[in-house]
Amino acid sequence: MRKQRLQADLVLLLVALIWGVSIVLQHIAAAEVQAYMFNGVRFLLGVIVILPFAIHEASGIAVPDGDRSSIEVVSLARLLPVKYLPGVFLTGLLLAAGSAFQQIGMKYTTASNAGFITGLYVVFVPIFLTFGGLRKVPRPMVWIAALLSACGLFLLSTSGHFRVNRGDLLVLAGSVFWALHVILVDWMVRRVRVMQFVVGQSLVCGLVSLVVGMYLEPQALQPIVSYWWLLAYTGIIAVGVGFTFQAVGQRMAPPADTAIILSMESVFAAIGGWLFLAESLTPLQLLGGGIILLGMMVAQSDVILGKRLT
Repeated sequence: MRKQRLQADLVLLLVALIWGVSIVLQHIAAAEVQAYMFNGVRFLLGVIVILPFAIHEASGIAVPDGDRSSIEVVSLARLLPVKYLPGVFLTGLLLAAGSAFQQIGMKYTTASNAGFITGLYVVFVPIFLTFGGLRKVPRPMVWIAALLSACGLFLLSTSGHFRVNRGDLLVLAGSVFWALHVILVDWMVRRVRVMQFVVGQSLVCGLVSLVVGMYLEPQALQPIVSYWWLLAYTGIIAVGVGFTFQAVGQRMAPPADTAIILSMESVFAAIGGWLFLAESLTPLQLLGGGIILLGMMVAQSDVILGKRLT
């Protein structure tokens, strides 16, 4: 069991790295292409990559009567059990909302800020678990972590000056949906096969984003084609590989554990912003980022100390 947990944690750490790099590329895309159309295309690209594996997982390749050219037709019900369709649909909507707020917000903030603020879902997850009925009273450490993160967010977003950064607020709204997404994924992957689930949620997210994009951004498709290399990574790697590995890791890791490991995404995004976008942070912003990371660690102090409560 311990070995399986270690493997799950390493898989989730790889996901954090993949998504940290993705934030840097999404920041580049935010300045050039419209958010909804970009998200729609990249998630549907991820579906195309994962779908063959989902079909194989659902049924395998049948070879009846020794005829190796014959392939079993997979019914929709077998590919995705009907009773779990509402859960998959809701997960896809949460994914679409989180991705939209994050992508739109990146147009008005830096990749470093976006990465750190997105990581605040590590604080939201235990809070939502508490008010979701899994805890009677929030642990004191949760509130301490929330206060630390709020202070860190203020310094990171404002450099100590009271002003509202539109992009940071949008990314923060997205982190709320990411937290809800992590919690629901934990419930779903214990009931639905991983590949089926990832295809379902990505398909919902992609279609919803694409429909909204066609209505709000009718001229956005052509610029996207010019940035195919951004779509290739954020679609094939970040969506196809990243969300699949997240689901695999969450089969073993509880949602609170998952959140703290995935919060390393913020660190990788900051490093990527510094290396590839020449982004710099003021001393106060660095202090704010450090306080946010401290809040993340405090929120999961029970896990760090080995006193698991989830």
